[in-house]
Amino acid sequence: MNPQKRYEIFSRLQQANPRPTTELKYKTPFELLVAVILSAQATDVGVNKATAKLYPVANTPEAILKLGISGLKRYIKTIGLYNSKAENIIKTCSMLIELHGGEVPDNREELEALPGVGRKTANVILNTAFGQPTIAVDTHIFRVSNRTRIAPGKNVLEVEKKLLKFVPDEFMHDAHHWLILLGRYTCVARAPKCSECLIKELCEYKQKNMGNTKKPAATKRKTTRRVKKS
Repeated sequence: MNPQKRYEIFSRLQQANPRPTTELKYKTPFELLVAVILSAQATDVGVNKATAKLYPVANTPEAILKLGISGLKRYIKTIGLYNSKAENIIKTCSMLIELHGGEVPDNREELEALPGVGRKTANVILNTAFGQPTIAVDTHIFRVSNRTRIAPGKNVLEVEKKLLKFVPDEFMHDAHHWLILLGRYTCVARAPKCSECLIKELCEYKQKNMGNTKKPAATKRKTTRRVKKS
């Protein structure tokens, strides 16, 4: 994909959504950190439901430590892998207090040293909480980057490096959010909504889904069924 086409893609995404942000609900870098740890293999909607009950009770490292593992689990038990996530969050809270004065560090090395925090999570925190030009490549961004050919790569790190290289500087800060939203709602894994896409004529995907996948009403056989009331 040539630079002019990439520029036009991000220009359109910016025009449609000038101030994108994460769909995770948070007020502080610490709240965002906990939410991102919880979001692994879970939906943002599910995480937000859990943190809506947790944060009014405990939204600092000190407060969550007072809850303890069992207390924390009561708030996050609806989220997948909540046992291991609770342990990681408790350990992370201890490290934040002991090593960082209870504050979330703003550099990759110290973030990735925290339990439950890998490169992707660190990138989210650096970008969203601290405004640094990083891109956290999740399954959505990986799919969109390869499918559109914006930044094709065999693994998430390769895609991340290409995005950092190819995304124009003026769009770098928000590129992470635009690509996630595009992958989450339009460029979905199965039956992408190409006909609705802002960048459909710029995208280099060769198997665009431009038609209506639903059967016309006239082709369906009309039947009458008795439905039980519930």
